[in-house]
Amino acid sequence: MDTIHVSFDLPREVFSALRQDPQGFVHEMRLAAAVKWFEMGLVSQSKGAEIAGVSRTEFMNALARFDVSPLQYDAEEVVQEVS
Repeated sequence: MDTIHVSFDLPREVFSALRQDPQGFVHEMRLAAAVKWFEMGLVSQSKGAEIAGVSRTEFMNALARFDVSPLQYDAEEVVQEVS
């Protein structure tokens, strides 16, 4: 897989605020971003898992942890499904 390295500066205090070392913080940040983008309908479960750097199963577990539905249906789509 072709990758691009992205870096940015963070205050040292953010790591202690979340009780994470830098590696754990980056993992959690990638996961949180992927979950939010999934929740907004911008990415699929598969793409969210890829962004987060986890398996699809692990991504599904993260959705539950963040209280985000694994289904991306709006009210209109649900009505169409049951009609």
